[in-house]
Order: sequence, then structure tokens, then C-alpha cells
Amino acid sequence: MKLRNLLLPVLLYVLTLTMQAQQTSTVYPKREFRAAWIQAVNGQFRGVPTDKLKQTLINQLNSLQGAGINAIIFQVRPEADALYASQYEPWSRFLTGVQGKAPEPYWDPMQFMIEECHKRGMEFHAWINPYRVKTSLKNELSPIHVYNSHPEWFVTYGDQLYFDPALPESRNHICKVITDIVSRYDVDAIHMDDYFYPYPIKGKDFPDDASFARYGGGFGNKADWRRSNVDILIQKIHETVRGLKPWVKFGVSPFGIYRNQSSDPLGSDTNGLQNYDDLYADVLLWARKGWIDYNIPQIYWQIGHPAADYETLVKWWAKHTENRPLFIGQSVMNTVQNADPKNSSINQLPRKMALQRAYQTIGGSCQWPASAVVENAGKYRDALVAEYHKYPALPPVFDFMDNEAPDKVRKVKPVWTADGYILFWTAPKFKDEMNRPVQYVVYRFGSKEKVDIDDPSRIVAVTRNTFYKLPYENGKTKYRYVVTALDRLHNESKSVGKKVKL
Repeated sequence: MKLRNLLLPVLLYVLTLTMQAQQTSTVYPKREFRAAWIQAVNGQFRGVPTDKLKQTLINQLNSLQGAGINAIIFQVRPEADALYASQYEPWSRFLTGVQGKAPEPYWDPMQFMIEECHKRGMEFHAWINPYRVKTSLKNELSPIHVYNSHPEWFVTYGDQLYFDPALPESRNHICKVITDIVSRYDVDAIHMDDYFYPYPIKGKDFPDDASFARYGGGFGNKADWRRSNVDILIQKIHETVRGLKPWVKFGVSPFGIYRNQSSDPLGSDTNGLQNYDDLYADVLLWARKGWIDYNIPQIYWQIGHPAADYETLVKWWAKHTENRPLFIGQSVMNTVQNADPKNSSINQLPRKMALQRAYQTIGGSCQWPASAVVENAGKYRDALVAEYHKYPALPPVFDFMDNEAPDKVRKVKPVWTADGYILFWTAPKFKDEMNRPVQYVVYRFGSKEKVDIDDPSRIVAVTRNTFYKLPYENGKTKYRYVVTALDRLHNESKSVGKKVKL
């Protein structure tokens, strides 16, 4: 009887710990894509002195890192121009104020952001706009802009200038630019946003009659031909990226509605502009064919929107992933400016996050814009820190690209140094770039706790270093530290542990 009385509290304690661990892994996923878009076209960089802009970007990244963001999608090519040292296109006016003018003092924003993101354990996705050349016809093009060499590749639509998507020369130039980026920069992904064929202007058809006459043979209508033109580009980009660096992803961020039910019985119960019919973007085909590695539909509406209800669209996309990773494009401002339909005292973030995490096919989200998170609009950042991103998360594994984990780390050893008590380890050996360890995850457990590396609450660091400074106090408390290695696609090695007294 006494023994039973003694064992009961122990069993209850163990059961409580088990339930807490299960709850942590359910509520706080260890694998989740947590990204944010940093755009250039809002003019936030234009004409800002180099040192000041670098500091602004560092401050943004620090804030986003603190909010649990693990990937940055950074706009590097807004108008067939460059926020990097391009070999084929001029410096962007969104950086220096004048297209073609290099920054002074000289620097390369993309290279800077890659280094700063990787330093913080974040992925860097290079965001390009494929076809757009002028957001307004009033804008001056640099003398070295490709338009001045080949004006026949371009068309004017409304107040804007575009590459003609029908031309092989247009596709070749875009892929040449992507080859330049992927081969010279350590990007984790190439990212394309929602601008395929341009958003339609009422009463104006896109001016491609001549191109249709020349290239449209075999197509019964212009719409199918236009979709085919975009399909060819998407496939060509995929093949270009894979051929250069098989660990670099290619993802898209389409408009939030694929098709309405009024156009297609398989479409969503919505009534808005359509990717398939209006932008000529057959996103589901690209996923089905394996031409894109992830999809982030921009579901920027609120729950309860009369034409494009957020909940309806999230459920629709969750059922139509076509076996490719799906993340949700979130509008920060729309979320905080609209009340929960069932509780007018709170905004829609809790319901949106619960909905996102209710589907196994949804692997995370991307915040639009990053600046709204940094500025803590509607206390959005506070909510990410306190609740939704309370613990770190590793990006999902893209197992269709690579599912082989690196070898485990070697020689884990705590050492006293002039900088304090440091846990050191040696990187595992590797045969090729796909298996090279690029990051390490450090976990901490009580000395008698079961090691469970699926519990994100135990992660104390995700680092590119092969050391971690231990929080030494008085040397009386025993802990077990565990280290794993991650490759470029976040496959995780087996763990190696070390007991220390802190």
C-alpha cells in the first residue's frame, strides 16, 4: 500500500510530462515555414545612404529573427533591374533613385542580405518579377537596359512596359538572369510573385495579336496559348535552377484564387479575379508536373470576405496541393484590422493560425509585408513571439529534392575558454554538397529527462557555428546538451549528447 502511494505521484508526474511534450509538438510544430516578404517597390530603400540602409536591414532582420521568422523573401528584381551586381541588368532605381546608377559607397544588397540571413539561421529567397519592365511609362530606363538593345521583345499595356511572354527571347533572357543569380550567389531559393501576364485592364486586351499570329499555331484560342507561354517559362526556370544547384528551390506566390466555381466546378466558392483565366497562370499544373518546389498563394482577405473568404480559400488550397509544399500568404494589416467573426474583441490572427495548423498539407506561412511585423502592427509581432512562434521551428524538409540526412557531429566537448564555458563539436564529413552540414541544432534537457529532439521547446540554438556558449551559473545543475547537423535542405542528422554541469 505504501509503495503504491509512493509510485502514484511519480506516475502522475511522468504522465503530465508526456502530455505536455505531446501538446508542445501539436501546438508548436518543430517544422514550419515562417517567412516574411521584404519588398523594394514601396521605395523604402531608394536613395538611403549605404550605412543607414545596412543598419535598417539589420534592425529588420533582428526583429524578424526575434519573432521566429526562419526565411526571408527579398525583392531583387522589380523591373528587369537589380538590387545586386547583375551581369545583365542595370542597378535598380528602387535602390539608388536612378536606374543604372551604382550605390555609393558601393555595396551589393543581395550579397549583404544572404550573409545576414544565414548568420541568423534564416533562408534567403531571391524574389524576382519576371516580365515587368516599367511600373509607369514615365520612368526612365538606363542606356544599358535590355529594352534599348531589343525593343521588339517588349509590349506596352496600360501605363506599363512588359516583356512579351510569347517570345523565346524573353524566356531566354529571364533564365539568363536567373542563371547569373543562382551560379554566383548562395541563395536558398528563387521566388516569383503573382505577376505573370499582367492584371487585366477593363476594356483592354493584352497587345499580343502579332505574337499569336506568329507562335499561336496549334492553339484554338489565345487563352490556352498564353497559359502555355507561362508554363514554358516556369518549366524552363525549374530546369535552369535544378541544373545549376539541385539544392536551390523554386517557388511561386500566386494570387489567392485559382478559379471560381462559376468557371470550373473544381474551383473555390469565391467570386474574384482568377489566376487561370485572368493571369494565365496554371499553378496546379506547375505543382502537378513538379516544376515548382513550393506554393504560397496570397490569401490576403479576411475570414468572412463576401467575394473571397479566407477560410474557404485556405481549405480549398489545402485540398489542392498537388503533392507540393503549400504555405499561406498572410496579410498582416488585413488580419489585425478585422475582428474575429465570433469574438469582436480580438482580431483574426488566432483563428487564422488555428486554421493554418489544422491541415497537414499546410506547412507554414509568409507574412506580408515584413515591415508590418517589425512595426508590430496591431501587436501582431507580440502575438508571434508570445504564442504562435513561441519556440523555434526548422523549415520543412523538401524530401522530393533530398531526403538523405548528413552524418552526425563528432567530438562534442565542453571547454573553458577566455570567453566562457563553450560546447564545441566537429562537423561531420560529407561526400557531396547535398550532404554538407551547413547548420547545427542545439537542444537542452534535464540530466534525467528523456531526449526528444521532436520537441521544439528544447531548442536553444540553430547556428552555423561549431560551438555554443553555455549559460554557466554555479556548476551544480546537471544538463544534457544534444547537437544535430542540418544539410542545405534541413535534413537532420542523428543526435550526439553531452552531459555538463552548469
